[in-house]
Amino acid sequence: MSLEWRSRPVSLAWSNPVAWWWSLLTLVSGVNIAVWFTLYRELAEHPAKGLGDAPGIGLMLVLCAAYVFGCAFRSLLPRADVQRICLFDTWLSSVTVGRSVATVAELGFAAQWAIILYQLGTMTGAQTVVNVAWVIVPLILIAECFSWYAVLTTHYLGNAIENSIWAVAFFLVGIALCRLLPEFHGPVRWAFIIAILGVAGYLAFLMTVDVPMYLSRWRAELAEGSKLLHPLEGLRDASTRWVVTHDIAEWKDEIIWMSLYFSMAVWASLALCVCYSLEDHLLRYRTEAPIASGPSRTAPVAHHAIAATGPAHMRQN
Repeated sequence: MSLEWRSRPVSLAWSNPVAWWWSLLTLVSGVNIAVWFTLYRELAEHPAKGLGDAPGIGLMLVLCAAYVFGCAFRSLLPRADVQRICLFDTWLSSVTVGRSVATVAELGFAAQWAIILYQLGTMTGAQTVVNVAWVIVPLILIAECFSWYAVLTTHYLGNAIENSIWAVAFFLVGIALCRLLPEFHGPVRWAFIIAILGVAGYLAFLMTVDVPMYLSRWRAELAEGSKLLHPLEGLRDASTRWVVTHDIAEWKDEIIWMSLYFSMAVWASLALCVCYSLEDHLLRYRTEAPIASGPSRTAPVAHHAIAATGPAHMRQN
């Protein structure tokens, strides 16, 4: 594995803005990993009273780890999948490896949302929220299929559809969070408002920046008459070909979404673990007494969805 900045005849690596961007990504990822280990120690190994005793917190931490460490790996070895470009000359920079890591990480993130929404939906008796919880992971599974289609065929339309499905999934998440607003008061309601604003910002980015970027690339492909790869040919190509480049012109369109994805999205994943562990505390901020007579402490996810991210043993109401 070569970590040299072998861009054109440039003698000083730090004169390249891509080097500064990569350094920032790795720094943020290191902090994120440290935060995850802190959460693991506080919530799993030495839970405080009322913290970390929610059934399923171990699964939430595992799903979060898949996302935190997966994004850290992709920060350390960035690559643009369809273009086959990367920063370092190593087989770990192959698109097949990177996309596989991303798939596991993103399914873990989606499962976290499904679990937390199920928890909140059953706690409040909000069936709309429960219904959204059940469809999140299947939607992201479909999105991952389109992502792999784009990677294997080099067809940018697959990326546009993938990110459109992410937009649909988080539009539903936003609806679920809005439904929960009247169920809580105080700091919990404000936390939901912040989350809703975050989701709104994410949707705005997808629909005004990300999806249009991929559609623009797709139209350029059509204009140039580019030949798509057969999936099997694409699998071989994605596994064996990577182009090392440190040219800012090659990376400028990737820098924005990668920077947001490997920072703010990871912080959301970490926050979901904290939120899930505070179940008993959330009950104190209910606008009315819980209807259910028994505890609604476990948030199951569809068995086929969890199977995609790892084994789980959870109780259902």
